Amino acid sequence: MMLATAHPILDRIHTPQDLRTLSEHELPALACELRQFLLESVARTGGHLAANLGTVELTIALHYLFDTPYDRLVWDVGHQSYAHKILTGRKTKMHTLRSRGGLSGFPKREESEYDSFGVGHSSTSISAALGMALAARQKGEARRSVAIIGDGAMTAGMAFEALNHAGGNKSDILVILNDNEMSISPNVGAMNNYLARLLSGPIYSNVREGSKRVLNHMPPMREFMRRAEEHVKGMIVPGTLFEELGFNYYGPIDGHDLDGLLKMLRNLHSLKGPRLLHVVTQKGKGYTPAEKDPCTYHGVGKFNPDVGIDPQAKPVRPNYTEVFGQWLCDQAQADMRLVGITPAMREGSGMVAFSQRFPERYHDVGIAEQHALTLAAGMACEGLKPVVAIYSSFLQRAYDQLVHDIALQNLPVLLAIDRAGVVGPDGATHAGNLDLSFMRCVPNLVIMAPADENECRQMLSTGFALNQPAAVRYPRGCGPGTAMTPGLETLPLGRAEIRRQGRKIAILAFGAPLIEASAVAETLDATVVNMRFVAPLDENLVLELAASHELLVTVEDNVIAGGAGSAVAECLAHHAQTTPLLLLGLPNRFQEHGSREELLQDAGLDVAGIEQAIRTRLEKLGL
Repeated sequence: MMLATAHPILDRIHTPQDLRTLSEHELPALACELRQFLLESVARTGGHLAANLGTVELTIALHYLFDTPYDRLVWDVGHQSYAHKILTGRKTKMHTLRSRGGLSGFPKREESEYDSFGVGHSSTSISAALGMALAARQKGEARRSVAIIGDGAMTAGMAFEALNHAGGNKSDILVILNDNEMSISPNVGAMNNYLARLLSGPIYSNVREGSKRVLNHMPPMREFMRRAEEHVKGMIVPGTLFEELGFNYYGPIDGHDLDGLLKMLRNLHSLKGPRLLHVVTQKGKGYTPAEKDPCTYHGVGKFNPDVGIDPQAKPVRPNYTEVFGQWLCDQAQADMRLVGITPAMREGSGMVAFSQRFPERYHDVGIAEQHALTLAAGMACEGLKPVVAIYSSFLQRAYDQLVHDIALQNLPVLLAIDRAGVVGPDGATHAGNLDLSFMRCVPNLVIMAPADENECRQMLSTGFALNQPAAVRYPRGCGPGTAMTPGLETLPLGRAEIRRQGRKIAILAFGAPLIEASAVAETLDATVVNMRFVAPLDENLVLELAASHELLVTVEDNVIAGGAGSAVAECLAHHAQTTPLLLLGLPNRFQEHGSREELLQDAGLDVAGIEQAIRTRLEKLGL
């Protein structure tokens, strides 16, 4: 690990008020120190690196010119906000980032008054900032609202819904489009910066507004001038779309040129109405390995920045994401009808190999989860077999499409749901603790939860073979290391399996918690069942176990409310079976960030917690 470098200017910054005491000549040096501190800090803790390195100058300029926290800065997604955290009094806590009791990896309202809006998912910033702007208007306050949105987030319909609304009601809002996916092209040079500043300056604005007032009395001339203005601006800036939505567009400008940023933001600061500033930044700026490979350095674990990350390094055994990726390629080879869909999570969902081997059957729809599911439904209508790879918490955004477009029409779409259950350091915004509850009530949907890697592969094959909607939800990280059988073997629909025969107690485990349940069973001489299917539930086996045991225990890595255990309770109630039932699962609250092991322990889903809960219930029952 490299030695920590000195940060003489940064060490003087404890709040944005301190930042504003600096001269503009000191700001480039501050940017260098801030970028170095970011690199050193994230290398020690892990977290999002490349995007944060790219927003250093932009963050400094925003806090330097806007009166935060009175003025509202709303960060989209949130993985570009580390510099914001450092400049707003959290520098000394950065070593706790994403750890239990430490700083969140995303903006969080409870953490700081400077975090105007909690975020972790994409494309929410414009809607939130617009809401704040409208509230300020209604309350007669002069506060300003700024949304900082990455260009990837602009692929979501929600962003355009907000743009359309803001442009229509002429709200006083500034949207900064942080374009970090392209290199700085020739049109983002001195001439373009000059033109952008000219368009945002008082002369152009005064002429434009004055002309509108005069031409209001001359409708034909007014329309001619409006079209002429659009054509002129369309030749020098790529902002016609935003102008049509009612925004005044400025840019693109170099997001690493502090002098240019400050001049532009000063101009925009004095203007009213909906404004959009297009800023071009470079992911990984200032750290060569991240500049060359921003994908690898998007989300990182702990690493030595002097050495960098070896992208070829492989874990000892494949994780669930890799199991899915291999199955997807194998199934695609066997069935030409398979198509793979992802909402901008190719790497995170394990689809890189598939996209390379079967590019004509690979569809990345951008950050548009709703579109992803309805697209799959349309393909299924035409005889294809879509597989949608999606994170559990991202699936929440497409619930309506799951219900109305897929399940209601009983279309054969397979959902490969990654990051189910306890996710860990990313915290509540990425936790997958609700999916069994919100999916279990959906008719026609088969829901499976694998206990190991081989079962994950078998369930994916099972879901793909069905002529109805199916979901396989699996956790982040590695399983127990079970060897995988070759081929595309399927499982009997709705059939559980007894893994251990015991007495008095039967533990019904759904998915990953089977490991802990099996360990507890050895101590208590309990029966252990790998339930496999949440829907359809193996009701016959449940009733047999209820008749032959004195206590049933369900264990799941989902909230108890409405989850798999609730399905067992409903089954027993329906059949008037009165065998005592203990439901164990995640508490009905939003998860904090921490390691997976810590969160499971907090929930009582580690071996000790499960055993203690069972012993306590046995004692109360007098068994």
